[in-house]
Amino acid sequence: MSTLSDGRIGRGGSAGEGVIAALPRGGRRVRSHARPLPLRVGTRGSPLALYQTRLFLGMITGFCPLLNAAKAFEEHAIATSGDLVQDRRLAEIGGKGLFAKEIHEALADGRVDFAVHSLKDLETKLPPGIVLACCLPREDERDALVLGPRCGAPAWDDPFAAIPPGATVGTSSVRRQAQLLAARPDLKVVMLRGNVQTRLAKVHDGTVDATLLALAGLRRLGLEHLADLVLPPEVMVPAAGQGIVGVTVREEDEELCELLAAIEDREARIVSTAERALLDALDGSCRTPVGSHAVLLPGGTLRLTGLVASDDGTFMLRRVMIGRAEDAARIGTALGESLKRDAPADIFRP
Repeated sequence: MSTLSDGRIGRGGSAGEGVIAALPRGGRRVRSHARPLPLRVGTRGSPLALYQTRLFLGMITGFCPLLNAAKAFEEHAIATSGDLVQDRRLAEIGGKGLFAKEIHEALADGRVDFAVHSLKDLETKLPPGIVLACCLPREDERDALVLGPRCGAPAWDDPFAAIPPGATVGTSSVRRQAQLLAARPDLKVVMLRGNVQTRLAKVHDGTVDATLLALAGLRRLGLEHLADLVLPPEVMVPAAGQGIVGVTVREEDEELCELLAAIEDREARIVSTAERALLDALDGSCRTPVGSHAVLLPGGTLRLTGLVASDDGTFMLRRVMIGRAEDAARIGTALGESLKRDAPADIFRP
């Protein structure tokens, strides 16, 4: 086995082994590590999940280009319970952790080495021995409104005015449902699950009159042009981690943790830490509408907006907390506890 002088990757000795090391593109260098190749990357099998996995692989091979030449990575699409059960809300079958359950089982068993996730779909309490090792740069945290043929023209000053009175809006997100109904209690919200393309098709064929989707997913799939209106966070508070891709590994795998730390986006880690701490403090589940949105301001300041609501939108509490970026976790916990203290206990359903 040999190590290349530029410290990226060398191959030799035993078949299927290599030396992974760092390098350089950002000036950060990590130790050389010998381990079997290829490294196996676990992911859901949807078009968006596969795109995000390839985005991650593109970043890590950009950091260590010879990893690409060595064919150092292998995708493993894994069917999750959240993907397989489409006729019920996630809350009814176990919550958002079902999008990662089987993937993390494969990670814990050693069948994969990394797991790539939409961070908004990742539970705040990970299984024992699994850690969030890397957050990629946030794409866009905002939600997008997609209108069907019965709707009017969108207006920036009144985002939901284009939806006809009494119309049907499809979403499986109680967060989106609550904020929509708070603005338009006349609307009928029905469950709409499936991948992005499936949900778009239900709007365009008239099954529902409108839906709400993450703008980041539309952009990554080249479908941003189908968004009729992008909703600012002041109108629709996003989900914790929305627009961020997270990578989990085994906690004991210090080599991969070190490699992933070298490509992590600092801002994405800080804002997601605050957002997820708020969600955790609220015991946020798929049954409770929770919004959590952090922004880094000049001078190392962080502003966190938190929202908790009843699922019918008749109660909504929104608060903002500002503090130092290095206190992101503390800010998230404090704001979450404040919201929980002043919200009706019955909206926090197990």
